[in-house]
Amino acid sequence: MIENKAESLVNQIDYQNSSIVSKQIIKKKNGNVTLFAFDKGESLTEHTSPYEALVFVVDGEMEIKIGGAPYHVKAGEIILLPQSIPHGLIALEKSKMLLTMIKEV
Repeated sequence: MIENKAESLVNQIDYQNSSIVSKQIIKKKNGNVTLFAFDKGESLTEHTSPYEALVFVVDGEMEIKIGGAPYHVKAGEIILLPQSIPHGLIALEKSKMLLTMIKEV
C-alpha cells in the first residue's frame, strides 16, 4: 500500500515470468488506479469499456491498439483510451503501466 510519502512507482510491483501482475492503488466509486507488470509478450485481448481510461507506461514499451490503430507507448508516455472504442495491448518488452479509469457518477 502506498502511504502518505513519496515513493517510487516502478518499485511498487514486481515482474513474474509469463504473467501479468496487478496491484490496485486506489479504488473509489467513481474510478480506480491500478498498477500492472507485464512480462515480455504478455497481452490484454481487445475489449471495450464504458469508461475513459488513461494509461501511463512506467517502464518498458507496449503496443496499444485503439480502434485497430497501433501506438507504440514507451516509459514516461501516456495515452488515452476513449470509452466504447475497442482497445488491447501487448508488452514489447517487460513493462509496467498505471491504468486510471474514470467513471461518470
